[in-house]
Amino acid sequence: MAVMTIRNIDDAIKKRLRVRAAMHGKSMEDEARDILRAALSTEAPRPRSLGRAIHDRFAALGGVDVPQVPREAVRPPVDFEE
Repeated sequence: MAVMTIRNIDDAIKKRLRVRAAMHGKSMEDEARDILRAALSTEAPRPRSLGRAIHDRFAALGGVDVPQVPREAVRPPVDFEE
């Protein structure tokens, strides 16, 4: 097993951890392990693509019907046979 030291924890956080550990009848170290285990035992959500993120953000506003415009060539294709 690995050993980890956590420095610079706010006094308020340490106090809440101590109280929570006492409520569960555990040491602060055991309580911190349980919190980490619970937080990291669930699978991480899959990252969304940029397109999906934009769609999700604006989907509630409703869609826009854009008419389909027939496309034409800007210029005639080059003929390399000449």
